[in-house]
Amino acid sequence: MSLSDSVWTDPRCTVLDLPRGMRGPFVDDGNGGILTARGNQVQTSADGGKTWSAPRTMYDGPGPGIPGGGLLQRTKDGVIVYVFNDSSTVRWKWLTEQGEPAANIRIDVWSVRSLDGGKTWVDRQLVQAGYCGGLITMIQASSGEIVVPVQDMYREPGRNVTQTYVSPDDGASWTRSNTIDLGGNGDHDGAYEATLTELRDGRLWMLIRTNWDRFWEAFSDDVGRSWRTIRPSNIDMSSTPGYITRLSSGRLALVWNRLYPRGLTYYARIRGRFSATPTVFQRDEMSIAFSEDDGCTWTPSQVIAKADPGAKPLVLDDGQEINMQGLSYPLLFERAPGEIWVTTNFQGHLRVSLREAEFLGSTA
Repeated sequence: MSLSDSVWTDPRCTVLDLPRGMRGPFVDDGNGGILTARGNQVQTSADGGKTWSAPRTMYDGPGPGIPGGGLLQRTKDGVIVYVFNDSSTVRWKWLTEQGEPAANIRIDVWSVRSLDGGKTWVDRQLVQAGYCGGLITMIQASSGEIVVPVQDMYREPGRNVTQTYVSPDDGASWTRSNTIDLGGNGDHDGAYEATLTELRDGRLWMLIRTNWDRFWEAFSDDVGRSWRTIRPSNIDMSSTPGYITRLSSGRLALVWNRLYPRGLTYYARIRGRFSATPTVFQRDEMSIAFSEDDGCTWTPSQVIAKADPGAKPLVLDDGQEINMQGLSYPLLFERAPGEIWVTTNFQGHLRVSLREAEFLGSTA
């Protein structure tokens, strides 16, 4: 193992030399380069991430709808869509005695799109008014629809729920699915921070963060417009989001925090305001696994990185601090066929590239 940026990484991983604070999302810009969004600013790289353009502002008008953290998708028609948390509507307070969020909590979700490779942005619009604490994955299905899971918070009792928004026209308009509500009570309880992919049979498969030691899974037969099959999955997980994606090889790749660190069968559990059920918040290790058969079986999971428990917070140029004593909220980007970038978007400072072929093993 080698130590870089307060993260222990597998020796098969190459540490990415990205600008300070850059952590994705990333997309192909359509010209062989990479485009990333950092809140309200866009940057591009024409040399595989070695150097980056000066930041360009997406939107310089008044709020609401100021781009914050979000997700990028470049469509088959070359449109780049950005779905983001509105940084001007962030309000949060949890009333511990009541077990409820305050009445005025808010993080709205908006979208904007670019028709010219990220130079200008149009059609900025509200997607969901509510409280969406995290956006994890957005995909374009083979039939052309863009699908993005978006969470919200319900009351009585306070908990998180999930639905998807679907755009049939490259982000020009959006419709909402039914809501997946699995119950729970706590500011980190319920069904939320979902990741999704398309299966070979055309169904969409969503893996949902829960506090019940495993992802819950949901399936859609109509490209995210409704979710009718909802159940516990066979994939164990700590209470953190994972990230699943379809690689150019046809395999699925999943990066996530497993329930326990490798070799252990116990980890301290947390409840109270976080969760009605004692739950594991293991963020010491980040693991990866691959599937040849649409998630029916997986290669043995492999730990690609471990956090340094003594790491000090990373202070960014804008004053934001990143908790370095853990690894969570992974992002995956297939830079080229078989070359996968893995970064963490909230906790830790994982910035690595790995080769798919070097991590394949026998199917478990």
